[in-house]
Amino acid sequence: MVNSNTAAVWAPRVLSILRIMAALLLLQHGTQKLLGFPAFPAGRSAPAMMSMSWLAGVIELVCGFLMAIGLFTRPAAFLASGMTAVAYWMVHAGQNFYPILNGGELAALYCFVFLYIAVAGPGPWSVDAKLRQDGKLPAWA
Repeated sequence: MVNSNTAAVWAPRVLSILRIMAALLLLQHGTQKLLGFPAFPAGRSAPAMMSMSWLAGVIELVCGFLMAIGLFTRPAAFLASGMTAVAYWMVHAGQNFYPILNGGELAALYCFVFLYIAVAGPGPWSVDAKLRQDGKLPAWA
């Protein structure tokens, strides 16, 4: 059992770890769609420029990078949360009611993780925290 002092010390740090890992996982979707890395599986290819999938790749790449380093974390996480909600409802929800059957559990989980990060903030291990400490960043960012 974790005592309250340990939890109080580690909770903000674990929030930073959650942000970094979720952002890196999102970032790989963007690098694959826009940069071809990692390579697509056989039978799949990069999305057409300006398509919905390509625009999602831009959001994944930019917001994933910003959240990974913790810069403008709240707006980036909010945008990523909305993008993954749209992905769930447009791509997955019509296939089946249950996320486990429609393949949308990752999009749904991303949506709520990024929504939490948008509200909770980046945690102490972030560029935002350093800029805020120096008085160079408003509280909303």
